[in-house]
Amino acid sequence: MRQSRHTELSSNMSTSEANPPSIAYTDTGSGEPVVMIHCSSATRSEWQRLRECLNADFRSVAIDQWGCGQRAPWPGHLGFNLSGESAPIIELIRGMGVPVHLVGHSYGGGVALKIAREQPELIRSLTLIEPSSFHLLEGGDPDDQILLQEVIGVAQAVSGAVSSGNYWSGTGHFVDYWSGEGTWDAMPHKLQMTLSQTLHKVILDFGAVLNEPASLQDYATIACPTLILCGEWARRPSRRIVQMLAGAMPEAYVQEVAGAGHMSPLTHPDVVNELIREHLYRIVDGAESQEMAA
Repeated sequence: MRQSRHTELSSNMSTSEANPPSIAYTDTGSGEPVVMIHCSSATRSEWQRLRECLNADFRSVAIDQWGCGQRAPWPGHLGFNLSGESAPIIELIRGMGVPVHLVGHSYGGGVALKIAREQPELIRSLTLIEPSSFHLLEGGDPDDQILLQEVIGVAQAVSGAVSSGNYWSGTGHFVDYWSGEGTWDAMPHKLQMTLSQTLHKVILDFGAVLNEPASLQDYATIACPTLILCGEWARRPSRRIVQMLAGAMPEAYVQEVAGAGHMSPLTHPDVVNELIREHLYRIVDGAESQEMAA
């Protein structure tokens, strides 16, 4: 079995971008590579249980996004967007030399969609867990506009909290929106302290997914096998985005996670991880069957 590596990898960016970034990641297991992108306010440790589930048959690579875990903050040399988040991940995937299975949760799902849309040759399959591609709600029908304003309201609350220095209330608002009223107050104090220090990056994440210049038709070009997971109690904006993507992407299918909300990888890891594992094996076993038939 491949030894675990905790790595800082330099990324080759265009000459117009000063201060090339580095990326922190954990690399375990062996086999076809599965690259995992966590949600806002989290770190690569979100995927520990999934890596343990896959390590016997897959190479599991979990990354830290900008300003998360062991990763440096966004350097601020350019305006932040999904291109800034995805570029180092793309370089990491290119270095693997083979197409990868890409897994993304929430904001990480938005990043995964960005990569799959712009670099399809690098992606063998997708798993999206309630991807936060909120820009898809822009310009939709009146109901979509209501959902968009709901998300913008959360983003404004977070931004206002950072501006005033009241990180505590802003993080509480963010956590309770996604995980349910009272979740923040029930958290251990140490975890509250840790999460409250991520609020600057949460603002950047909101801006990136709200302002991504892509339409639903752009995502319809993604032709790789795609599993989209949605919690039974998902927030309405997330559920609507899942519905839109499933209808547009030709190889996408949706599975609901019973009893779960937006944070299903953490609240229902056994169910979520088994669904992802089945999705991956379906692809690998199908390819092996085609090779044998040939």
